[in-house]
Amino acid sequence: MDNINVIEPNGKLGVLIVGLGGAVSTTFITGTLCARKGLALPIGSITQLATIRLGKREENRFPKIKDVVPLASLDELVFGGWDIFPDNVYEGAMHAEVLKKSDLDLVKDELELIKPMRALFEKDYVKRLEGSWVISGDTKWEKMLQIREDIKEFKAKNDCKRVVVIWCASTETYMPLSDAHADLAKFEEAMKSNSHDIAPSMCYAYAALSEGAPFIMGAPNLTVDIPAMWELSDILNLPIAGKDFKTGQTMMKTVIAPALKTRMLGLEGWFSTNILGNRDGEVLDDPDSFKTKEVSKLSVIESILQPDLYPELYGDVYHKVRINYYPPRKDNKEGWDNLDIFGWMHYPMQLKIDFLCRDSILAAPLCLDLVLLMDLAKRCGFSGIQYWLSFYFKSPMHKPDVVPENDLFIQYIKFKNTLRTIIGEAPVDYL
Repeated sequence: MDNINVIEPNGKLGVLIVGLGGAVSTTFITGTLCARKGLALPIGSITQLATIRLGKREENRFPKIKDVVPLASLDELVFGGWDIFPDNVYEGAMHAEVLKKSDLDLVKDELELIKPMRALFEKDYVKRLEGSWVISGDTKWEKMLQIREDIKEFKAKNDCKRVVVIWCASTETYMPLSDAHADLAKFEEAMKSNSHDIAPSMCYAYAALSEGAPFIMGAPNLTVDIPAMWELSDILNLPIAGKDFKTGQTMMKTVIAPALKTRMLGLEGWFSTNILGNRDGEVLDDPDSFKTKEVSKLSVIESILQPDLYPELYGDVYHKVRINYYPPRKDNKEGWDNLDIFGWMHYPMQLKIDFLCRDSILAAPLCLDLVLLMDLAKRCGFSGIQYWLSFYFKSPMHKPDVVPENDLFIQYIKFKNTLRTIIGEAPVDYL
């Protein structure tokens, strides 16, 4: 990564969102529009608010990331995307009930102009939703080609020099890796033959990459976490990132688990449960969609605690995750965690966490950061899985021969050291 030739972010950047009218998307768009007008602070956005140490500590250089890293300006972002409902972004935000009407009205005129394109949707993959604004076609290949045309038309209509596509739509039903995902040729044939192994999200990812757009997977769907997509991204020299935005409960797990491990405290059990009432909660009420989310959430602790290295402390951990649909809470999720831990001479202790969070409020700044950083990655010539962005995901993608890193603090160091390298500064080793 030495001597990276970064192309400057000149011109408009198109931000195409799958699930344009959903809670996360409408919150992301509204907050960004307000931030660029000076009407709100982009709290939670590392690219906009965080500083980065450059050089030795005695140099006292702590500029903001956005002041030294060549990121696209918020003023250059143009929003669009697809949804299974025809509501414009203002109407979608009102339905989601995340933000107050008084906040939405600050940028109402702009929100009303952002209308979704028809979505590629199949009920088999999201059983709790009914889509009324969907594209038609005999095969998934044909539908994918329509998505490609949508990207081309959006880019031309809005005079965008570059585009990033981000998935903020629902969690699809669980899908294991299959032969259709083994390589690009098999994947393309599976699309043309309408194989059930090709989920709608995979068609979006293929279309995005084929049109030169980096793709971000914000749900735990398999999508780009397959050899066929790794192959495509390498061929086209494009970055991919995922999966599953790290927002509330799992963010806390990636903080607490490293704390236990650094102190060599033992863990017997970790029980996690959530109540959530938005459309995401409704979708996850279906067991097949929940399994996809469950696999993502369960993967975190083991990779951090390394039970194979510390069998006495973590060799027999009972880890359970539950998500319960509870409509009265809407987007205000509550996550409870109970940890049964043990210390000196195996004496038992407990740790309790009750996180009353707002799911979309936590996810929105991640969307902004990831869009800007994936655009940066493309302009740096990076391709394939962007390991340096693992900080943002519950279940960061990795190839089979790569050990995943889920420790939030190690992820953050890797993230900032990559930024330092991009701008020609020395990484910080803290020695």
